[in-house]
Amino acid sequence: MAIRVLLVDDVPEVRRLLRTALRFRGLFAVVGEASDGAEAIARASALRPDIVVLDIGLPDLAGQEVLTRLQHEVPTTKVVVFTGTEARDSAGIAARVDGYAMKDTQLDYLVELLETIGKQRTGQTKLRLDGTLTSARDARSFTSSALSRWGVADIVDDALLVVTELVNNAVTHGQTPCELRISVSPLSVRVEVIDQGPGTPDPLPPSATRNHGRGLHLVDALTAAWGFEPIPSGGKMVWAELLRTA
Repeated sequence: MAIRVLLVDDVPEVRRLLRTALRFRGLFAVVGEASDGAEAIARASALRPDIVVLDIGLPDLAGQEVLTRLQHEVPTTKVVVFTGTEARDSAGIAARVDGYAMKDTQLDYLVELLETIGKQRTGQTKLRLDGTLTSARDARSFTSSALSRWGVADIVDDALLVVTELVNNAVTHGQTPCELRISVSPLSVRVEVIDQGPGTPDPLPPSATRNHGRGLHLVDALTAAWGFEPIPSGGKMVWAELLRTA
């Protein structure tokens, strides 16, 4: 899945230059452009991009106001400033954004910065589960709400199946409370389940009479990768990565 970018600059030639550079990189999709602050806020709210590339010298609104309203309307969207104003002269804006680049720098630097930031996790959340029979149901509800809040619609069903299997395994075999962690990036959704129980998750050979062990085959089929890591203090973390497809 491409990193979705909104370009905000009042100079059309600058937007064209950025659009061309990002297209050549191949990892990005420019989903929209804006020439002033009000248009930037409206388009960001409608398009929910992964990154806004923002010039803070716009003709209608001060850079501080544009940034404040963007962070309120689309809190999970990253903001990278691309401007002619030195960071030390930005009235504190540089400390509030995810990246800052000057217009006199090489475009390659900006593109590399956008790629690095775009691959970072845009949302993270966790839920403590009591290890009872309702844990999987609570985990599904929590995951569905989180993915909806982050605007992830492409792999919700697969993510819910993976969460169900991993939490059920933790409850059934760990027999302790567990913790579910969900995080999202433009490229993937990561699921982590941490419990204090012994043993390791191992898929069992297919069987016509045994029900246990089938869930991990499903996890393997739905994810790009999965595995587990022991925790030094005891217990383990089982993780799975689902690639986004939209």
